[in-house]
Amino acid sequence: MTELKKGSRVTGEHRDTLAADLKKRYEGGESIRLLAESTGRSYGFVHRILNESGATLRGRGGATRKKPS
Repeated sequence: MTELKKGSRVTGEHRDTLAADLKKRYEGGESIRLLAESTGRSYGFVHRILNESGATLRGRGGATRKKPS
């Protein structure tokens, strides 16, 4: 993925392509922060694009601990 010019508008077909790519990578296990860093965009931008693309967002934090049985 090429880094986008910071602050540039992403519209139309380019936005759709970016959304599909980010959704695929996110669903493959990459974090929003990692996606933001690799594209040169903010966390909020990537989060918004993922929401628009219909991605199911994971909960916050790492692995959760189970209560001892």
